[in-house]
Amino acid sequence: MAAPAAAPSLPLALPDAVVRTFDTPDFAGMTFYEVRAKSIINRVPGASRVPFDWTVNPYRGCTHACSYCLSGDTPILMADGRTKPLADLRVGDRIYGTAGSGAHRRYVPTEVLAHWSTVKPAYRITLADGTSLVASGDHRFLTPGGWKHVTDHPDGTRRPHLTRGQRLMGVGGLAAPPKESAEYQRGYLAGTIRGEGILASYAYSYGRVHRFRLALADREVVDRVRRYLGNVGVQVASARPGPAGAARRERHAIRTSKVADVVRIRELVARPEEPSEGWRLGFLAGIFDVRGGADGTVRVAAGDDLLLEETTAALHAAGFEAALEDERSPDGARVVRLSGGLRERLRFVHRTDPATGRRLRIDGAAIGSDGDLRVSSIEPLGLDLPLYDITTGTGDFVANGVVSHNCFARNTHTYLDLDAGRDFDTKVVVKVNAGELVRRELGARKWRGEHIAMGTNVDCYQRAEGRYRLMPPILTALRDFANPFSILTKGTLILRDLPLLRQAAEVTRVSLSFSVGFVDERLWRSVESGTPSPRRRLDAVRRFTDAGFRVGVLMAPILPGLTDTDDSIEETVAAIAASGAVSVTPLPLHLRPGAREWYAGWLGREFPRLVPRYRELFGTGSYQPQSHQREVVARVRMAARRYGLNRAEPGTARDVPEPTPGPEQLTLL
Repeated sequence: MAAPAAAPSLPLALPDAVVRTFDTPDFAGMTFYEVRAKSIINRVPGASRVPFDWTVNPYRGCTHACSYCLSGDTPILMADGRTKPLADLRVGDRIYGTAGSGAHRRYVPTEVLAHWSTVKPAYRITLADGTSLVASGDHRFLTPGGWKHVTDHPDGTRRPHLTRGQRLMGVGGLAAPPKESAEYQRGYLAGTIRGEGILASYAYSYGRVHRFRLALADREVVDRVRRYLGNVGVQVASARPGPAGAARRERHAIRTSKVADVVRIRELVARPEEPSEGWRLGFLAGIFDVRGGADGTVRVAAGDDLLLEETTAALHAAGFEAALEDERSPDGARVVRLSGGLRERLRFVHRTDPATGRRLRIDGAAIGSDGDLRVSSIEPLGLDLPLYDITTGTGDFVANGVVSHNCFARNTHTYLDLDAGRDFDTKVVVKVNAGELVRRELGARKWRGEHIAMGTNVDCYQRAEGRYRLMPPILTALRDFANPFSILTKGTLILRDLPLLRQAAEVTRVSLSFSVGFVDERLWRSVESGTPSPRRRLDAVRRFTDAGFRVGVLMAPILPGLTDTDDSIEETVAAIAASGAVSVTPLPLHLRPGAREWYAGWLGREFPRLVPRYRELFGTGSYQPQSHQREVVARVRMAARRYGLNRAEPGTARDVPEPTPGPEQLTLL
């Protein structure tokens, strides 16, 4: 039985909501916020990739809670100077935020206090230097004139927002780290060992003695050298560490005197005739780890002129501006110095990935606008995307090199003071007056009877619909105004409204689509347990087909090694065809950060034999190779032709665009 709940607190943005819980197994642990919305028919932002302009969403939040609907590959500047994807952050992580200091704002370490994801309409902000940001319209970025939202408020209310030509504060896009390829590892060994190691052969009366030794204060550098040597079969022993003194830190050492090992190390550290990009980046990381410093600028000091010339050449080849200074120090060393300020310092660190953490920090550095960070365009993507956000101790963070505000302390899917991760699954906003709003807005003189899509943000036939019954009055209004519409769903509850849908189809165009990625019941229980089973969804397709509807099926996601086999594709397409569907649209699995980590854990538990294949297919990215995607799609379409399934006619079933590889550089709330 439903009852007003006293325990859950009201979100500040919903002061008049009625909070309810239901004492039934289906809704255990869930809270519903009943509100009377002010509007219901929403325009999709321009430049949309979807074939509709208007949507109706009677719910915010979804009880289906499918397990692979997350994303978040934003590089966040960590307190050790490195980066980590936004989705990978955890409460307690140390990152960089900012704080006022006199007339300036400076970078300071701060702590992640909360972390969540949500789904919102997304915009791409492109800066003059090429930095690309994807954010919701509500997100705020720091400009010389203060914090600015990406866009005006959707209801037309004025608020400070970005315009073309405004500058953002920060250093601009953060560089991607290098791959730990064999060439990178060889370059790193060359930089560290040639910069600080002892690699020699000595002749004595009793024969030749070969020696390799590396002793450094930074254990992480020694450990990396040991690991890289081990990767090529050279095993080194720990040597007695050097003593610490008043002006000297304790040193950690490794060594070997085996002839074969010393000969192999000498081969490894030799400069190639034509160094690859990976070798150069590894060399720069290595030489910086043993001969570098970063007190405002990146520098490398050494007495070996040939080594310094190689360092300068590697910097230039990697796109950095650097100069070899003529002046020598009392010990005979000269310096190669990188120019460009904090922006180039961070780019060097992220581009080369040195092992030393103590030289990478930027505590206290003043915030400026180092690159050309003027806004050149703000483009609505026309899609509701899974977006991440965090709360920090300073109230901000550095996302892809741009100072970014925490979007409201605990922002959620509709400006609510809720946790948008777990709450999106368990705290659902119910627009109890949705039906009357649809009728009122369809009857407005300005409405032109355009197509309305439903199920585009959250499923309008999720389990909560069985309790609230918002769809019947919505469908009744659409029928009475003969307004065309479409529905995409995983819910079989839509069968309840079959009579209304038939009535509407007699006076206007009604398009229905179901999402069914596979028919394996065991996989369904693992990844879509909150939805009706695939067979039940296909039974619903048959019911609607028998009622005269032309129903399309979105076959998504297709899982490598599990549902992309010939047998699985054949079984799924055969079942879709048997249901009477007129079309099937295949969509191979893609794994944005967040989804990738959850899926990797699940795969390791359930199908560990497939882990190497996924590493090969996805690497560190979100998408499978285009050639593999095309091959899977082609096999589905060949099966579809065998079973008489064709692409849907325009407007009959929504043709969901296939993913185009190319990770978003910033995805946040």
